[in-house]
Amino acid sequence: MKSIDRYMARLIAVPLFSTLIISAMLLVLDRMLRLFDFVATEGGPISVVWRMLANLLPEYLGLGIPIGLLLGVLLAFRRLATSSELDVMRAVGMSYPRLLYVPFLYAAALAAVNLAIVGFIQPDARYSYEKLRFELRTGALGASIKVGEFTHFPNGGTVRIEHSRDNGRKLSGIFVQYADKKGDWYAVTAQSGQFLATDNPDEIIFRLTKGTLVNKAPNFATPRVLTFTSHDLPIALPKYESFRTQGSSNLEMTLPTLARLGHDHHADKETRDTSRAAFHFRIVEVCTMFLLPMLGLALGVPPKRSSSAIGVFLGIIMIVAYHKVNEYGMAVGGLGRIDPIIALWVPFAVFASLVLWMFYTIAFVPGGQPIGALERAASKAAKAIGRLLPRRGREARA
Repeated sequence: MKSIDRYMARLIAVPLFSTLIISAMLLVLDRMLRLFDFVATEGGPISVVWRMLANLLPEYLGLGIPIGLLLGVLLAFRRLATSSELDVMRAVGMSYPRLLYVPFLYAAALAAVNLAIVGFIQPDARYSYEKLRFELRTGALGASIKVGEFTHFPNGGTVRIEHSRDNGRKLSGIFVQYADKKGDWYAVTAQSGQFLATDNPDEIIFRLTKGTLVNKAPNFATPRVLTFTSHDLPIALPKYESFRTQGSSNLEMTLPTLARLGHDHHADKETRDTSRAAFHFRIVEVCTMFLLPMLGLALGVPPKRSSSAIGVFLGIIMIVAYHKVNEYGMAVGGLGRIDPIIALWVPFAVFASLVLWMFYTIAFVPGGQPIGALERAASKAAKAIGRLLPRRGREARA
């Protein structure tokens, strides 16, 4: 690569990866609070939160990568324009298409990454996430016993623990009540105890130390009371249903699976429509990546003698709004009201035409500025606000 290309690569890399990291962190933090609450409510181990967040990360990157690429290119050209470096490059004969060489390399590489994410990684991650939610709700991740509360097992047992130390390996202040199918009833209190695994996967041993056991049975005239130093209490674990197989929704299907179902004449019409809509939605999102370098250039170069950042906000609004239009098109196409090709590729053609017009205006029209009108309107609004604020300040002092 030439020195100018290496320079462009560095300018784009910093905002690109910064945007990816910041957006991922914000989205993860927003979901993390809800996941901690969900896991605590279900009584699961805290470590499962990190596994669930890891499975959600590909979904966040599906939108974060296009936004990162757009902001990377936009801010790079904005820096070149505001520091007059862009004027020097243009003066020595470098055209805008030549300056887009490195941005298009970024777009090609990130489009391949995004295709792998939305086409193959995200469906598997989504299935793993739903599986973890299922295991939390059913308790399949382990015994869910909350300290200081009565925990009821489906087989009739009740356990209450006052204190837990060493990650649940040392329990104290224990109460256990259990009734079997024969009519025998047990109530046990113990100073301490711990759960032990057995060869039987459907049963665990609760080893209690220094406690009292009360046993009542139909053939006992009075309940028996026993004091023990150590006592092993078997506890039967409830039976859990196995989680469903992958592919119950389009979010869990890879691109080859969607393509196959979309043209499977043995499948029902709803399955074909939803599969085709999801397939074209993912392909359109990937193809949009190749429009972002031109959009970033058109929005990143402000008019002369202007330092307005309206192009940054407009770029984010455009890419997010277009993503929502695609989601709507996928929903309508999945309902069978419009062919998914029309519902998704027509908006793409409109968006592509707008981006190409903006790029042509700034690159080939002398003095062309695609957002010049917005820049002038924003400048007038800022001046009006500036004149209004001092006037109100003088009126307040008077």
